[in-house]
Amino acid sequence: MLLFLTNNIIRHPMTSYVTIRRVGWQWLFIKPTAKRTMHDLIESAKTTLNDIQGKKQLPFSVYSSIKEQRILNAPITKPLLILVLAGVKQLGKDNEIVCSSGTFLFLSNSPTIDMRNIPDDNDEYCAILIDFEYSDFNQFKQLDQLSQPAQSTPARRNQGNKFFQGEIDMLLKKTLQQYIEWSAFAPPAAWHFRKQELLQLLYQSGHEEVSNIAEHPSLSHQLHNIISDDISGDWGVDRLAAKLAISESTLRRKLIAEGNNILDIMNRTKLGHALHLVQTTMEPIGRIADRCGYQSQSRFTNKFKQQFGITPTELRKTRMHD
Repeated sequence: MLLFLTNNIIRHPMTSYVTIRRVGWQWLFIKPTAKRTMHDLIESAKTTLNDIQGKKQLPFSVYSSIKEQRILNAPITKPLLILVLAGVKQLGKDNEIVCSSGTFLFLSNSPTIDMRNIPDDNDEYCAILIDFEYSDFNQFKQLDQLSQPAQSTPARRNQGNKFFQGEIDMLLKKTLQQYIEWSAFAPPAAWHFRKQELLQLLYQSGHEEVSNIAEHPSLSHQLHNIISDDISGDWGVDRLAAKLAISESTLRRKLIAEGNNILDIMNRTKLGHALHLVQTTMEPIGRIADRCGYQSQSRFTNKFKQQFGITPTELRKTRMHD
């Protein structure tokens, strides 16, 4: 068998898997048809972003880079669907989770995770991210109630899993394309209907794990959502306790039980939003710092690097040509 090896890429002339790409010690097989399909999704997403010109929010985000990105302790505060359209995504302390172009990864709302985004041989990494509310999974409660207790369905066997993976097949690709195009004119109040449709599609396609992927929101998650609604606001224990209609002492006690504290939650929430802005916009770093409640850009930069292992300017450069 003749294999052509160049720059850690093997060209295989006798099979539909014509590209075998090396990532670390692993070899990933990529179909040419999958590449073309993912290119269509990339173009749809970029066209939608260009059409709205930042005038409205969208129910998805596009993360892209032309250089490798290494980000530590990235916060995952909501169940998150990551669809890799170009390049490779690796997650975990030892890069144990690998998601190549043409596949998806569904993460539970776990606290933080290390990630590495690796561009392909065309110098592009691109992924679409869609987050979900806990209420989006209520549709599966009735299915659980109808299931016989004695049965052990895949969803039940995998209960408690932090993630699952799969291929972006033609049905999912078409649904995503419609979702992207629809989002340009759909009102935010209608977003959850299409998100629930995506969850149902995954479930009916054999990914029953999706029914149990969402962890019940902890008090820390609730605080994250409250702070996110006013990310640059002045949040103190008294204001947060009032929002939750509990006493300050009860709030502190419950957070200690979760192994958390208010200051850490505020920092993770603000820095997580800053990470999103650095990755998805070209706003000046100083403006991002201000939007996230930091009056000093140097303090913001230090906090950002402590959290993610990279400065916002260094991360921004991975999206730009030299």
